[in-house]
Amino acid sequence: MKFFCCYDEQGALIARCQTMADVDVLKKMGRPVVRVAEMTDEESVVCSLTDTPAEFNQDY
Repeated sequence: MKFFCCYDEQGALIARCQTMADVDVLKKMGRPVVRVAEMTDEESVVCSLTDTPAEFNQDY
């Protein structure tokens, strides 16, 4: 399972998303997503083990 980190223009983490469709939803909501980075496999495993789906993106 892949996860994506979304960053704003200052490089601050906006959200962690499970799919690129989630990233598109953020953009449609007006969030200033400037850069999207795919997490490495190791980071994705840690994210899936430590976070709940509600924490991936707290905006919707």
